[in-house]
Amino acid sequence: MEPQIQTTVVGSYPVPDWLAAYPSEQAVLDATSVVFNIQEMAGIDLVADGELYRFDINHPDTNGMIEYFVRALGNVRTQVTRSEWEQFRRNAGMAFRAKPSGVVEGPLHEGTLNLPGDYLRARALTRSPIKFTVTGPHMLAKTLIDSHYGSPAALAKALAEVLARQVSAIEADVVQIDEANIPGHPEDTDWALAALNIVLDAVRTTPAVHLCFGNYGGQTIQHGTWEKLIEFISGLRCDHVLLEVAHRGSWELPALARIHPRIGIGLGVIDIKDNVVEPPELIARRIEEAGQVLGIERIKYVNPDCGFWMLKRSVADRKIRALVQGRDLFEGR
Repeated sequence: MEPQIQTTVVGSYPVPDWLAAYPSEQAVLDATSVVFNIQEMAGIDLVADGELYRFDINHPDTNGMIEYFVRALGNVRTQVTRSEWEQFRRNAGMAFRAKPSGVVEGPLHEGTLNLPGDYLRARALTRSPIKFTVTGPHMLAKTLIDSHYGSPAALAKALAEVLARQVSAIEADVVQIDEANIPGHPEDTDWALAALNIVLDAVRTTPAVHLCFGNYGGQTIQHGTWEKLIEFISGLRCDHVLLEVAHRGSWELPALARIHPRIGIGLGVIDIKDNVVEPPELIARRIEEAGQVLGIERIKYVNPDCGFWMLKRSVADRKIRALVQGRDLFEGR
């Protein structure tokens, strides 16, 4: 019998040492197959490709969440001058980045970005239900210097339209939009919501959103609360939203209960900012506690708070197994 609550991962996986040393196309395929196999052997219901093909050793701070998308876009210059670098440093909204990802010099177009091709490559490597992840327009807009559109809202809308055309051709079981900057910047929610919904409306299958407060070396990047984002989350035109809860604790559950009931919850029960592998009993207890506040029927997925890419593979693999064991313990399997 299918479990009431499904298990999934957020997206990224630690880059194997041998892939970083020899990043050939065949090695990427082999490594992606390994990532799928690890999830399948653990019993993950909805698998992801690990995003290994997006990793750029020159930009490890975002693990390809940004540069992989930006470098391919038309009318974006990625060679940044010193004055542009200084201009970006004055932008408090992206203080964790040392330099901008690029400069928008004209109307954006997809350039060489080929997310449908990325999906098809992954789809051929597994028979399991699959999730495909895409960095959202808000986060991409915040990393760029805009010399064309004149406002963050207009830039985000243009990015959203490019991404929407791409995701409309992707038939993954779930298409997940990742936004790791908006939780720390609720002042951006109006224009961020409009842009995000353009992308979500283009998803042909099941649209989802992942929101977190960022992670670099186990450190939280964005500061804020879910309380300030309830209206924003409720306005997302998605099936479910994956939220960072394990690291932050259960104190925000009453606020999360106010998210519009049409939106399912992906409950973060694995803390990716901690190397300690959670025992299944703790995971089951987290699910039970959240269910008492949110209503167990609202929890569609249990998942890590964020991607695994900052952890050692041995830790990530054990956390993946613990996630399934904890769900199974909760459901009495």
